[in-house]
Formats: sequence, C-alpha cells, structure tokens
Amino acid sequence: MSELQPFYKQIQHHYDVSDDFYKVFLDSTLTYSCAYFERDEMTLEQAQIAKIDLALGKLDLQPGMTLLDVGCGWGATMRRAAQVYGAKVIGLTLSRNQFEHVKASIDEHELAGVEVRLQGWEEFDGSADRIVSIGAFEHFRRERYEAFFDRTYRMLPPDGRMLLHTIVGHTLADLRRMGIPVTRENALFHIFIKRQIFPGGQLPQPALVTRLAGQAGFGTERIQALQLHYARTLDYWAQALEEHREEAIALTSDEVYERYLRYLTGCAAHFRSGHIDVMQFTLVK
Repeated sequence: MSELQPFYKQIQHHYDVSDDFYKVFLDSTLTYSCAYFERDEMTLEQAQIAKIDLALGKLDLQPGMTLLDVGCGWGATMRRAAQVYGAKVIGLTLSRNQFEHVKASIDEHELAGVEVRLQGWEEFDGSADRIVSIGAFEHFRRERYEAFFDRTYRMLPPDGRMLLHTIVGHTLADLRRMGIPVTRENALFHIFIKRQIFPGGQLPQPALVTRLAGQAGFGTERIQALQLHYARTLDYWAQALEEHREEAIALTSDEVYERYLRYLTGCAAHFRSGHIDVMQFTLVK
C-alpha cells in the first residue's frame, strides 16, 4: 500500500454532488471533459466520442491489451476501449457515485474483462499495457507529479504508452509574454474555482508536464492543444444547464445552480482568452 493517500474527500466534494444533476447538462455518455469537434456540425455526444477516439488512437491500443484508465469518470472511455478496441480495462475513480455508476454499466453492457475500482493511482499496484488519463491530472497536485510519472512508467511494458489529457495553466510571466492581460476579475475567478468548485485542484504548466515526464523516462511524442474545443464544450454545458434550470435547482439548490453556471461560463471565457488551455500529451516509454 502506498504511503500517499488519494484525495477522496476533495474529489467527492465535486463529483458526488448528484449523478442526476450532471445528467442535466452533460450529454448521454456522461463525459465530463473537453470534447473534440473534429467536424463543425458534430453534436456534443459525437464530439465526445471523437475525443475518446482521438485519445485511444494515440495509444495504438490493440485487442487484448490491458488499458488502465486513471480517473475514469462515468466510464465512457472504458466502454469504448472495450467495445470498439477490444481492450481489457481497469478504471480508477475516487468518486463513489462514479464507481457505482460504472459498476452498473459494466453489468448492463455485459463487458467482459472490464473492472472499476474505488481507488487512486497511489494505491494501484498492478501493471498495464497502456494508460489513459483524461481530466484527472488537475487533481493530483504539484507535489505528486513526480510520483505519478515514476509509478506509471514502472507499470508499463518497454513499448508502453500513456495519453495524458489535462487542462493547463500558465505562469504570470508566460501570460505577459503571450500578451494576455491578467485582471482583478481573472484573479477573483481563479479564487472562486479553487474554493468553491475544485478544492485542492491545481493546473500544471505544459513545460512542467514534459520535464517531469521526461525525468521519469517518458518521451513526449506529441502535444495537441484543444483550447477552443473546450470553450465550445462548456458553451453546450452552460446552455443545457440554463435550459433545465428548474430541474437542476430541484435536484440541488439555487446556490449550486448559480455556482455551476458561473463556473461553466467563466471557464469558457478563460479558454477563449487563452488564460488556460487543455492539452493531450502522448507519452512513450
């Protein structure tokens, strides 16, 4: 057992609000991360599946391989990997709601060779042929990045690959160099996100990801930025939430509804302005 304890409390604060509440504004796959609008006319659901295929395609995932999904959410990537790519899949989540949902989904779809664990990567002591992590790294915190890369590197075979999909931030100096102003409103929104939406969350800088992955032994084969794709995804979520305002409030409260609307619309604006980005890092052993 690792001495590092996963951040169960912080994760459950956000993801265990209510599955039904998330169903109000997410698409039917319950994918809670940046979609990939490969073609402009795609629906949100089509773009989410395109994002999953984009990620799994970079892994060269072959039938019979074991895929570890770190931060598996409500299981859309796991199902796709099993049903379309023929992979065996282990999903890890710290959210009890997500764990129960994925467990039921595995039974419902009769997915052989697929399992979900209420467990952090810090506690996982197995191995995998490929690793995917979509929208979880933002919760790991800077002090654990080295441990994460060391651990995932050791899990993989000599030809192993990991796809890391994460929101990234920039230092004030980098934002200045990029000509992106930082206002009091930007600072207040950052504080709001840290305190009320993702307690304990932390965005890495792109150079830090590649440097620390490299220290562990990974080579960075490709970095793909999806900045405006996330702005569009958030627009869809915010619109759906507004359209189902009464239902959302009935499931939670006025306060939760207003908080999430501010979070979704504010994040969309910050992706558009370039204050934050989202990137897929293809890491190879």
